[in-house]
Amino acid sequence: MFTSNRVQLRKMVPEDIERYHTWRNDIDVMNSTSLSLDIYSLDETREFVENVMLNAGSSKSYLIEEKESKLSLGVTSLIHIDYKNRNAECIIDIGEKDYWGKGYATEALKLLLDYAFLELNLHRISLKVFSFNERAIAVYYKLGFKQEGVSRQSLYREGKWHDIIHMGILKEEYHIA
Repeated sequence: MFTSNRVQLRKMVPEDIERYHTWRNDIDVMNSTSLSLDIYSLDETREFVENVMLNAGSSKSYLIEEKESKLSLGVTSLIHIDYKNRNAECIIDIGEKDYWGKGYATEALKLLLDYAFLELNLHRISLKVFSFNERAIAVYYKLGFKQEGVSRQSLYREGKWHDIIHMGILKEEYHIA
């Protein structure tokens, strides 16, 4: 378990599937992070979590909890971990909307980066963010990510085309506070 002032990350377990399922089916939550907005059955979510989030050798997923209350706020993961080249991609979703915009994602992502760089000894972490997700982009810049590229007009959402921004951070660019 990794902890900061207000947040702790703990390894995701099968008992978290139903909680994750509610976030995965909340269009407001998934609108800014998921390429395909869809509704999933509990069995589909269970299969996804068990095969992709819990048992894939190339990913590590953690539940984000408020430290005091132990309330589950969201999920963060390292995916596509390439141990040979010391690279991974990160994702984060705050599923509890009452906690949006209050710094929980920043704390959780910092814990994940600490783990990635200081424990796993990874060299580079990347991510993708939708161009309209300005709050997330601000968090990523605050933590030291740099824009590396753009997939122009690759997301169609609410009748408009949007870019997907590719960002990355190198271990030497990451400043541990």
